[in-house]
Amino acid sequence: MAAFDTSRPYATTGSASRIGAIFLAAFGAFGAWNDARLTRRSLSALTDRELDDIGLGRGDIDRVSSRF
Repeated sequence: MAAFDTSRPYATTGSASRIGAIFLAAFGAFGAWNDARLTRRSLSALTDRELDDIGLGRGDIDRVSSRF
């Protein structure tokens, strides 16, 4: 799971802050996509019995992984 520290002791203004915000948004989106991808991959590797043990079915994998 990705974590980002967005608190800053100083305030930036102008185009530098906008570029930084765009970069952070893109980096955050990539992290979320990667978390969902890894979750989907891990759940897909489980057997039907293992999925049933945790209360999931094959059809639930996309729904569960999209929450991340």
